[in-house]
Amino acid sequence: MPSKKSSPELTHLDAEGAARMVDVSGKPETIRSATARAVLTLGAAAWSALDASENRKGDALAVARIAGIQAAKRASDWIPLCHPLVFDAVDVRLERRRSRRQVEVLATIRGSGRTGYEMEAMVAAAAAALTVYDMCKAAEKGIVVGPIELVEKSGGKSGDWRRAPARSGSRRRA
Repeated sequence: MPSKKSSPELTHLDAEGAARMVDVSGKPETIRSATARAVLTLGAAAWSALDASENRKGDALAVARIAGIQAAKRASDWIPLCHPLVFDAVDVRLERRRSRRQVEVLATIRGSGRTGYEMEAMVAAAAAALTVYDMCKAAEKGIVVGPIELVEKSGGKSGDWRRAPARSGSRRRA
């Protein structure tokens, strides 16, 4: 078992291991952004309903885009130790991948603050994906949601980070 010193630090735990909200009051505000992705894989029935705009609840992708934006603003309600943040921009895009019967959600959050927007981007992507599921579940219950992943982040003390591109043949791309 590795020693505590060689293990990465979990910032949401205090010295005794109790959960805590990280104190960011001493950190400077910097320009930050984060982008997350969620992928939905639909079966033939759900894809057909989505593709033909036959979904009786309305335009599923437009509703999902709004759900993602709304969710980004409420990330701290979803994640107990997440700071309630103000940000300057939310961009939620949904793209159909016909050859795989997939919908890819990309959610990007931008602004300036003392902590990053990773959780807001992840919550936005998740909520948009779950909304597509909700809109299409009448056609098919077996829709798969995932992966949900951080694609990149910029700014802050830890600097920039980008997910390595997936190998050829993988369903993910960075």
